This record gives sequence, C-alpha cells and structure tokens, in this order.
Amino acid sequence: MNILICAIMGYCIGGINPAYIIARIKGFDIRKRGSGNAGASNAMMTMGKKVGAFIAVFDIFKAFCAVIIAAKLFPQLKIAKILAGSFCILGHIFPVLMGFRGGKGLACLGGMIMAYDIRIFGILLICELVLGLTLDYVCVIPITGSMIFTTIYAFTTSDPVGTLMLSAISIIVLLKHIENLKRIQNRTEAHISFLWRKDEEIRRIKNNSSN
Repeated sequence: MNILICAIMGYCIGGINPAYIIARIKGFDIRKRGSGNAGASNAMMTMGKKVGAFIAVFDIFKAFCAVIIAAKLFPQLKIAKILAGSFCILGHIFPVLMGFRGGKGLACLGGMIMAYDIRIFGILLICELVLGLTLDYVCVIPITGSMIFTTIYAFTTSDPVGTLMLSAISIIVLLKHIENLKRIQNRTEAHISFLWRKDEEIRRIKNNSSN
C-alpha cells in the first residue's frame, strides 16, 4: 500500500504542468506550437525566456518536493525517493489530465537527482552543461543524464528494483527524444544558442526544412 501511495503521489505532482497551464491562460495549446513539447524549452521558444525559466524552476522544484515528501512520509520504504521521483517524471511525460501528452522530463529528472544527492546533481550538472554547450543541443542532456545517473545509482546502491525503475525511465526519456535526434540529423533541431540568436536560428531551421 505504501508503494502504491508513494507512486500515485509522485505521479500526481508530476502531472502539474505549468507550461500547459500558462499557455492555456495565454490562449493557446503549447503542444501545437514550436517543438510541440509541454516543457520549459518549448516555453522559452513560444513564450519567452522569463516564462521558460520560471517553468524550468517549477518543474525542478515539483520533482524535488515529490522525492523529499516521499522520504518523509515513507522512511521505512528504501526505494521511496527513486519511486516518487520516477513516477513524478512519468506524470510529467504522461499526464492523464492532458491526454498523456506532456513534457519530456529533463527538469523533473534534475529535481529528482538534486533531492536524491546534491553532490551527484552538482557533478552531473557541470558535466551535462559542458556537453550540452559543446554539442549545442538540449536533447543530449536528458538522454545522457538519465543513463549516467542510472549507472551511478546501480553501482553505489546495488538496488535492483530502483535500478530497474531508473532504467525504464532512461528508455522512456530516450524514446521521447527520438524526434529530436531525427531533427539533429536533418539539421532542423534548435540549438541551445536559440536563446541568444533567435532570429538566426529560425532562419537556419527554415532553410534546412525547405531543402
């Protein structure tokens, strides 16, 4: 019963999607604009940097809270943190109230790792920022980050259940970014530099789309 409650709690918290809510208030469905993703990166593209930054912080915070609350409510449950965090990510990616069409889980992944171990979060953050800025693509961060964290967790805990859950999350995150990887191949995926070279990036993407 504790496992079920912990999972449901994480899922429900993850299902709170500020990108979708704010876009609806502004009169449109964010999933029909930009990249079609109900998350912070698409919010930055469609609603501006400030809105996108707020959404990123919110999504990180909700996953962080889900993990901390689970640890406090279920101290006897060894996998409480990973369980709540994993289901928070699932709730964000597949929210029932949004027809199971949500975001892609990057910010929630970061929030879960931050709550689990701030040291691991710090190291991964630096490594992923370097990788992301070097390759100039956001999508490489959640793909590699989820896999690296799963590997670290597996070797530091020897917990097969938690490792299995994180492995499943890593696979889901990868599958959710298949379209991004295809756009990278076609040179139509937005670079991180979109944030400070918006007009140039839009022209580049349009030119490559027409070729």
